[in-house]
Amino acid sequence: MNENISEKTHWHLIDKTKRNSKLYTDLPKAIEREELRLHYQPKVDLVTGKVIGVEALVRWEHPKLGLIYPNDIIPVAEELGEITSIGNWVIHQACLQNKKWQDNGYSPMIMSVNLSMQQFTSDDLVATVKKVLNDTLLPAHYLELEITESMTANVPATIHTLKRLKSLGIKISVDDFGTGYSNLAHLKNFPVDVLKIDQSFIKDLIQNPIDQAIVKTIIHLASDLNLEVVAEGIETSDHYLFLKEHKCLIGQGYLFSKPVESHTFIERVHYIESGEYRNLK
Repeated sequence: MNENISEKTHWHLIDKTKRNSKLYTDLPKAIEREELRLHYQPKVDLVTGKVIGVEALVRWEHPKLGLIYPNDIIPVAEELGEITSIGNWVIHQACLQNKKWQDNGYSPMIMSVNLSMQQFTSDDLVATVKKVLNDTLLPAHYLELEITESMTANVPATIHTLKRLKSLGIKISVDDFGTGYSNLAHLKNFPVDVLKIDQSFIKDLIQNPIDQAIVKTIIHLASDLNLEVVAEGIETSDHYLFLKEHKCLIGQGYLFSKPVESHTFIERVHYIESGEYRNLK
């Protein structure tokens, strides 16, 4: 699609009131106008250096405001009641893209998609996921849905929903682990597969003994519960080496790749698997 770049306005230069008004007006039509995009961030096996997974992250390519990120999209979508329709679109597009990569002969990867609270508590979530898997022909074990600790407050409802999702054959991840206030005693009852260490604990990991203790504790907890553990926000080789030393087996972050569009994702996979990032500081 041809585009006049000079007509696009930098997001941060627009008056906040006008900006928000424009978001509220335009977001309901974003899917219909095909303005939503998915960017993909690789997940890397820290031992082998292979890309074994990918997280899908939504972006809004607004014709006037430029690229808009989830922190601005999600609150507006929630208020407008659009978050579930957008979330369902993300699941479908992510599964479709993952199947395309597989059909093109690339090594199969697990595709991770974040769920919103409204999605997670909606009555038709399981039926929606089942339909997406049927429509895209993606084998269920290549889809991982991510929830946050804050979504697990209603324990009986959480367990019921997670069991129904797991019955489809997909994986479940607890995102931003360590930042919420859920009772750890409940964790053993949740049918989940993965704990993701929040990037806030990784940022100052090398300089901060408290962050080091938290990260090591989460890794040990995951091991004791027979769960995979993924570290987010890996930005330096020191982060990578610390996590690898302490048996965190999977990571993602800017050391490996920022989130990128589908057409450049495979290039990033080749770069990562070449091991060049290990020489960076």
